[in-house]
Amino acid sequence: MLFSNKDLKKLIIPLIIEQILVIAVGMADTVMISGVGEAAVSGVSLVDTVNVLIINILSALATGGAVAAGHYLGQKDKENACKSAWQLIFFSVILAVVITVIFIGMHDFILRHVFGSIDAQVMQNAKTYLLITAFSFVPLAVYNAGAALFRAMGNSKVTMWVSTVMNVINITGNAIMIYGLKMGVAGAAIPTTVSRTVAAVIIFAMLFQKKRDIHISGHVTWHLHLRMIKQILYVGVPNGLENSLFQLGKILLLSLISTIGTAAIAANAVANTITMFNILPGIAIGYAQLSTVSICVGAGDAKQARYYTKKLMWITYLGMALMSTAIFFTAHYILKIYGLSAETERLTIEVVRYHAIMVLIAWVPSFSTPNSFRAAGDVILPMVIAIASMWIFRIAAAYILTVQLGMGLMGVWIAMTIDWAFRAICYTIRYRGNSWLKKIQGTEN
Repeated sequence: MLFSNKDLKKLIIPLIIEQILVIAVGMADTVMISGVGEAAVSGVSLVDTVNVLIINILSALATGGAVAAGHYLGQKDKENACKSAWQLIFFSVILAVVITVIFIGMHDFILRHVFGSIDAQVMQNAKTYLLITAFSFVPLAVYNAGAALFRAMGNSKVTMWVSTVMNVINITGNAIMIYGLKMGVAGAAIPTTVSRTVAAVIIFAMLFQKKRDIHISGHVTWHLHLRMIKQILYVGVPNGLENSLFQLGKILLLSLISTIGTAAIAANAVANTITMFNILPGIAIGYAQLSTVSICVGAGDAKQARYYTKKLMWITYLGMALMSTAIFFTAHYILKIYGLSAETERLTIEVVRYHAIMVLIAWVPSFSTPNSFRAAGDVILPMVIAIASMWIFRIAAAYILTVQLGMGLMGVWIAMTIDWAFRAICYTIRYRGNSWLKKIQGTEN
C-alpha cells in the first residue's frame, strides 16, 4: 500500500487541528466584532462572503497545483514537481495582484451592486473591512499555494504550525485593536491582513529548503511555463469556476437574506461560523484525500485510489457524527457567548440544529467524493453537476421557500440541503463507474 495507517494519521491529525484553530479563531473574531454591534457583524459578514469568493479562486488554483505536483510525486519525478511548485506560486501572485487592484478600485461599485440598499452603518463597516482586507489577497495566494504543496508532500504538520502562528497573530491583534484601541471593524481587518502576510513569508521561506520532496530553490524564474500552467489550470479553473459560482450563489442568497432584516443577517453570520465545526472533519480529511488519491493516480494505481477514497470518507462520517451530535445538544450554550438579541439567537439555533442533522445525511457524498475526482483530473462533469445543482435547487428553491412560502432564513438553509442531496446522488453514481479514473490506463474493477 502507498500509505500506511501511520502515514494517514500523520497527515490527518495536523489538518484537523489546523481546521479547529482556523474555525475557532473565526468564531472568536465574530464574538469580538459582535461587541461593536450587530451593524458591525453584518458589515463584516457581507464582505466576508465576497472575500470567500476570492479565497475560493486562490484555493482552487492551489488545488490544481497540488494535484499536478502529486501526480509528479506519484511518478517519482521530483524535478518537475519542484518546477510546477514555483509556477503555481508565480501565477497565483499575478492573479492575486489583478484581483486586489480591481477590489480596491471598484469597492464602492462592488458593495452597492451586490448588496443593494442596506443600512448606512452596515455599508460603512463593509467598506472599511473590504478596503483593508483586499491587501491580504497576495500574501493569501502565496500561503494557500505553499500550504497545498506541503499537503501534497504529506507534510501537514508544517501547515498546522504556520496556521497556528497566523491565527495567534490575528486573534491577539483583534483583542488589542478592537478592545484596547477601540478601532471597531478596522481593528478586525488589520490583524487579518498582517497575519496572512506573516504566514506567507514563513511558508515561502520554507519552500526554499532543498531537503523537501517539493522545493523551489533553483527553480525561481520570471517566465511562465505554459505546459505546467495548463496542467494546474486544468484542475484549477473548473474547481475555481465551481467554487466561485457557488460563492456567487451564496452572495445572491445573502442579498435575499438582507431583505429579511438585520437579525437574519446576523443569525446567518453566526450560524455559518458555528456550522463550520460540523463540516470540519470533512474539510480537513478532504485535503488528505486530495493528496493521497493524486499520488495514487500519478502511480497509475486505480485500486488504491478507490481504497483510500472509501477509507477516508468513512473516517469523515465518523468525525462528522461526533461533531454534529455535540453541536446539536450544545448550540444553546454556545450562543450565549455572542450576546445576541432574542430573535437572532432563536433563528441561529434553528438553523444550527437543522444543519447538524442534515450534514450527516448528504454532505460527505456531495463534497468528499469530488475530491477524488479532482485528484484524478476528472473535473468537467462534476463541475457541471455542481453548478447546475446550485442554480436549479439552491437558488430557485431558496427563493420559493423564503419569498413565496414565507419561511425566512430557514428556507435558505433547507434549499442548501436540497442541493446537497442532488449532488450526492449524481456523484455516487459517477464514483461507481470507471470514467473518473480515465487518466489511469487499463482501469479494471
